[in-house]
Amino acid sequence: MSGPTAVVFAYHDVGVRCLKALLSGGVRIPLVVTVADDPQENRWYASVADTAGEYGLEVITPATAGDPGLEARLSALRPDFLFSFYYRALLPAALLDCAGRGALNMHGSLLPRYRGRAPVNWAILKGERETGATLHYMVARADAGDIVDQMSVPILADDEAREVFSKVTVAAETILVRSLPGLLAGTAPRRPQPIEPGQYFGRRTAADGRIDWSRSAREIHDLVRAVAPPFPGAFAEVGGERWEVHRTRLSDRPAPRPGAWLFAADGELYAACGGGGVLRLLRVANARGPLDHRRLAASLGQPLALK
Repeated sequence: MSGPTAVVFAYHDVGVRCLKALLSGGVRIPLVVTVADDPQENRWYASVADTAGEYGLEVITPATAGDPGLEARLSALRPDFLFSFYYRALLPAALLDCAGRGALNMHGSLLPRYRGRAPVNWAILKGERETGATLHYMVARADAGDIVDQMSVPILADDEAREVFSKVTVAAETILVRSLPGLLAGTAPRRPQPIEPGQYFGRRTAADGRIDWSRSAREIHDLVRAVAPPFPGAFAEVGGERWEVHRTRLSDRPAPRPGAWLFAADGELYAACGGGGVLRLLRVANARGPLDHRRLAASLGQPLALK
């Protein structure tokens, strides 16, 4: 069976949708490289391994992208293309060189903005009102190669990370479907990517979700949205116990007094933040599970200081 071939490195929803897009476009895929699921991680997204198995594709999960056996395998396959769709490691130059017609990556932002890890989460955290997906050629430097195509999606004022990620997944699939004919024909555009300073972002950890109540209500709201479940969540110590704050809304209600305070009004629970801004707390939890914020509001007497 003839036709263009591609080795695919993929993970997550973007990996699944883009793998299907290649198959639908007539690309032969002799090998899919993915990541073994971490049993400690809350996997809320689709499985590349399962999807590849449904199509009868060979799947491997090497320990590292620099595995010598992987380089030998790709050299023997001599694929026309190599694609990386949300694979969790930077691919070494030796692997990129195995692709006869190019190695391309799908990144979850509008490059050159938000290069690096967790681009959707970072974009929300920074208060952006749009992000998107970018298909670009891979080079040794992360997310720095020539751009083939990109598509923007809106970030609404109260969108959480999972909602935005769903939009980015659709954008990624759309970009690949419309770019694939040009890639196969050798006519796809490619434009050099300007590298802007300060646009490389690193991996986020659960500890990065700690709330600093001295920050503005907008900044805290953006943090809550950026790390809301299924991500690890924003958290703070409230009344001597750890609370996870999973959903908030900006409020125009005045703060009861200067400073950071938990207070109740009209049966709702609020947090006064730095600068006098106020958040309505819609979903909170402690170690025992979700808390009834309206019951908490009813039982709260005087405002409680937040640290």
